[in-house]
Amino acid sequence: MGETVDTYERVRALIAKEFNLNEADLTPESKLEDFGLDSLAVIEFMFTLESEFNIVLSDEREQIQTLGDIVRMVERLQAESGKG
Repeated sequence: MGETVDTYERVRALIAKEFNLNEADLTPESKLEDFGLDSLAVIEFMFTLESEFNIVLSDEREQIQTLGDIVRMVERLQAESGKG
């Protein structure tokens, strides 16, 4: 569970910094579109995530709707890359 909290905190801090948002307003259930983030903004943010977490993202970006979705995707890709 500690890893999930750490990943969540890191993703939340990154998204807040990248889009000038208040971290306190961001929860795992926060919908990205509610903060004015369109699909292009999310795709651009994915490059930041790849760099920060040393992962390679797939084409599942359309399924990303909430902050929690991003955290789950990052953790899954980290686990997969750790096994390889």
